[in-house]
Amino acid sequence: MATAPTNTTGFVSCLTVQLPPGIVYTQASDSYPSVLDFSIKNLRFVTPATPTPLVIIKATNASHVQAAVRCGVAHGVRVRPRSGGHDYEGLSYRSIDAACPFSVVDLAALRAIRVDVKRKSAWVDSGATLGELYYGIANKSARLGFPAGIGPTVGVGGHFSGGGFGLMMRKHDLAADHVVDAVMVDAEGRLLDRAGMGEDHFWAIRGGGGGSFGIVVSWKLQLFLSKSSRESCV
Repeated sequence: MATAPTNTTGFVSCLTVQLPPGIVYTQASDSYPSVLDFSIKNLRFVTPATPTPLVIIKATNASHVQAAVRCGVAHGVRVRPRSGGHDYEGLSYRSIDAACPFSVVDLAALRAIRVDVKRKSAWVDSGATLGELYYGIANKSARLGFPAGIGPTVGVGGHFSGGGFGLMMRKHDLAADHVVDAVMVDAEGRLLDRAGMGEDHFWAIRGGGGGSFGIVVSWKLQLFLSKSSRESCV
């Protein structure tokens, strides 16, 4: 897809038209600093010299992500997703080039978890944390488990898209190996599931890095039945 010339004013105007009030934070917004900083874990990137997003969009449903991507494409502004903020290189909320404006779609409000005990599966939104996912599974069944990391505040969006290393990797493989479907927004702003994106694209989002191949808003996981409640905890 061809990249449009950068038009930051047009981008902000597009967001204002396409999105409801209260979820778009420009650098002039009073709440902008707190919205930007709340999940930053690497304090080296919280400096006056750090290039920051032109706009932060706190999406509360997938249509907000679609609108942000479409506005970004139309006006030449990069859109980066942020899940839990455990991005120690700061790629989801900073830029090394102040001349290249970008925006952030914050997925923290997208954190629903739906567990189907009978089918041993679960849908989890990208803004949920690993701790919330483990609790959601354990709240439904003491015998179902999922192999992922041990950091309870790590967002599942970045964890799964990076592969998802965990303590049970030798027995149950990576977390991404247990992702059986996903819903993502592509560069055209389309909402696609596994069938819609195709197998090559589905393979790429499970390890290729967050935001590299689209913004995943929800993941379907295949859970495993553990032999003991202890094994299901991590």
